[in-house]
Amino acid sequence: MYHWQVMADSKPAVLQGAAATSFVAAVERVKPHTKLIGLLAFGHLVIDLNQGSIPAVLPFLRNAHSLSYAEAATIVLVGTLTSSLIQPVFGYLSDQIARRWILPASVFLAGAGLALTGIAPGYLAVLGLVLVMGLGVAAWHPEGYKAATGMAGDRKATALSWFSLGGNVGMALGPPVITSLVTGFSLAGTLGMLVPTVIVGGLLLAVLPHIDRAAVPRAATTASARGVNMPGAMALLIFLVAIRSWAQLGFTTFVPFYYVDYLKSDPRLVGPLLFVFLGAGALGTVVAGPLADRWGARPFMRWVFLAAIPFGLVFLETTGVLAFVMLGLYGAVLTSSFSVSIVLGQAYLPRNAGMASGLIVGFAIGAGGLGVTALGWVADRWGLPAALTVSALMPLVGFVTARFLPAPRVAR
Repeated sequence: MYHWQVMADSKPAVLQGAAATSFVAAVERVKPHTKLIGLLAFGHLVIDLNQGSIPAVLPFLRNAHSLSYAEAATIVLVGTLTSSLIQPVFGYLSDQIARRWILPASVFLAGAGLALTGIAPGYLAVLGLVLVMGLGVAAWHPEGYKAATGMAGDRKATALSWFSLGGNVGMALGPPVITSLVTGFSLAGTLGMLVPTVIVGGLLLAVLPHIDRAAVPRAATTASARGVNMPGAMALLIFLVAIRSWAQLGFTTFVPFYYVDYLKSDPRLVGPLLFVFLGAGALGTVVAGPLADRWGARPFMRWVFLAAIPFGLVFLETTGVLAFVMLGLYGAVLTSSFSVSIVLGQAYLPRNAGMASGLIVGFAIGAGGLGVTALGWVADRWGLPAALTVSALMPLVGFVTARFLPAPRVAR
């Protein structure tokens, strides 16, 4: 709990420029509800534990159903689009009226969808179950981020980075957990994912009344009264996050195939590989919050994209422990802007915080998922190294795009 106390005692955030300072100043002096934020973080963990399991289970599903790389990438695409592109709809509903019951319901839905993929009778059934899982993920994020923002306190980038840590840890744990279940109990071992789903979903259901009382967005209400929506800036940020998503999903989808099919490594390496990549991303998110609060969200977003590129390229030229290190550094730097982009999105759409979260966590990431199918096409024709090289170079586009992000404005 030490980290939560640090957030409660820390100074107000400063994004970039006087306008951004005014926006953040509106959320001062609101202490975080640390226990409920912690529980929401656990819910986030379970949601993304299921979502993060998909890339690791792909090689097993591909063998079981005789799939091509493009068909395997389509599974990722269906999950990403379903879990992402409809998030703004849930965000819009969240802005109209709080629907806290969505929090436990989405945990149950996501867990059931993933757990049943291992016993699906065919490819279409797998796609349908991944779609169900995606609906649960889509429903969770806008309501979860809005509730967490209402409890976050005075330093939003730092507080939301800790809430986001739950999801990123879930994404990191998903591959080794699902790999252990499938290698230990066959493909039907995916049913083991029902255990954390039932436990955490039940806890969220039990504390719903407390969440309703605590997640009153006092800070968000004040900021909404003063903020000015900037749809053009939001569109640019969405494109930027889509580029980051394309690069990240390219690695999570094709690194397992790269090691198993191209390097002929042990399939049991898939779990540790993705854990290193996604786990380092989770740590990068925590480090990013305080740095962005100090340096400003826009400069931080710009330079992390440029800094990520060398690590991704070096990873493809190395093997052994050094490859793991490069993969971890690429994941840490690339993913570090995750919570920062949410804070910036809420600054660009201060009157629609739920919609902003849905657009960033949902639509933008889903749009980036479209690139995964294109990468599958590249892998089928030019090989897995070519697909991963494209993914490693995508942050260069993000670096250029981030230079045009404007500062948030407040109403006069």
